[in-house]
Amino acid sequence: MSRIDETKEFIAVRIAILTVSDTRSLAEDRSGDTLVARLQAAGHTLADRKIVQDERDVIADQLRAWCASDAVDVIISTGGTGLTGRDVTVEAHRDVYEKEIEAFGTVFTMVSMQKIGTSAVQSRATGGVALGTYLFALPGSTGACKDAWDEILKWQLDYRHMPCNFVEIMPRLDEHLRRK
Repeated sequence: MSRIDETKEFIAVRIAILTVSDTRSLAEDRSGDTLVARLQAAGHTLADRKIVQDERDVIADQLRAWCASDAVDVIISTGGTGLTGRDVTVEAHRDVYEKEIEAFGTVFTMVSMQKIGTSAVQSRATGGVALGTYLFALPGSTGACKDAWDEILKWQLDYRHMPCNFVEIMPRLDEHLRRK
């Protein structure tokens, strides 16, 4: 069973928050605010925060810029994961991923089923890795952001979480880039 190993020291990670929206400003970004409040309450560092239009290339360019930065360990985007024509965040994430974390979407759907029933089938939440950086795309609702953080990311981004977590393997995420 999962647990927190209190004998280990907490390691803060640097997290960038990207809101994808054609209409929101920072003043109206409740989902981004929710993620910032939760990551800071958990002891992590807000590395950066931006809002971009729901344009595949714009989203992918911002993800790539943060992945290339030594100041960002994790990127969490919110918005643009639905089924409509303007929802291209998932495609932009997949343009950037070196590896997809398939189980992230599955576990998010399981969590969502407990909260919103079969409406969870409409979510395309996804996770992946690129250039040693974790990327997660969440729906734009505050409820979805709370669920993803509280039930998945809070634990997987805590080095003390046992039996395993994302933080402990961070130093090895880009090992293929260092091979000669």
